[in-house]
Amino acid sequence: MSRMILAALIAMQAVLAQAQAPEEVKVEAEQVAPGVYVLYGRGGNIGVSVGADGVFLIDDQFANMTAPVEAALAKLAPTPPRFVINTHWHHDHTGGNENLAAKGSVIVAHDNVRARMSTEQFSEFFQRTTPPSPGAALPVVTFSDNLSLHVNGDELRGVHVDKAHTDGDVFIHFRKANVIHTGDLMFHAMYPFIDLDSGGSVDGVIAAVDRMLALADDATRVIPGHGKVTDRKGLQAYRALLVTTRDRMRERVKAGRTLDQVQAEKPFADYDATLAWQFITAERYIQILYRDAVRALSPARN
Repeated sequence: MSRMILAALIAMQAVLAQAQAPEEVKVEAEQVAPGVYVLYGRGGNIGVSVGADGVFLIDDQFANMTAPVEAALAKLAPTPPRFVINTHWHHDHTGGNENLAAKGSVIVAHDNVRARMSTEQFSEFFQRTTPPSPGAALPVVTFSDNLSLHVNGDELRGVHVDKAHTDGDVFIHFRKANVIHTGDLMFHAMYPFIDLDSGGSVDGVIAAVDRMLALADDATRVIPGHGKVTDRKGLQAYRALLVTTRDRMRERVKAGRTLDQVQAEKPFADYDATLAWQFITAERYIQILYRDAVRALSPARN
């Protein structure tokens, strides 16, 4: 096992260990627009719609975060969530499915989310196998392209984008409130994780961001999958990061550089100090983009 893979495994174990202590986590709610909130806790950011039709969630973090999430929701509305929309299959966004479904929530997601959650998944990046989710955690309503929920005086439009963060990503556009929940199609002010082993690609994420930018204006609030709420300018800056780092990497792969050589060059040094973090360090971001570049430039793909 390489040092890089071992380091990734150690970091992933640390992240998972942190997720085992929800009593130490304070789930904070921030109002994004009238009737629309984001919950920050441990895992992906949760979007919330509250109104006359009830409570609707976008993602639900880890399984053992359900209690603090419910406590935060109780301050916004007296009823449990009617629907939960999963933006993709990762457990820091879907871990609460089983708990919430047991209390009556209907779980909704793209077809590929249910497919991945219902089967064993292997990550080459982490050298780690994820077992199938319990049947009660699986989405019971799935869709292949787009979805609309007409709730709380708004239309929540779920838009599927393929081969992006994963192969089952959906971003949610609150058309009236002018809010976009990106899921992990955006990591704000940090390097993103692009899950190549789940069908993701850098080009796919850029294409997804372009679709969101086409819907956004200067007043749009953007809830990222991780990081603080931002706006259209933040989304544009994120796109610029993706394009710049993708192009730098592909130049090096075209020139025949090995992964070790690229790591030694530190091609993203101008970003590392502000965007590298515990989960996606500078070295791991290089690893992701290098592997993506090799795939994208392979003759078999062209």
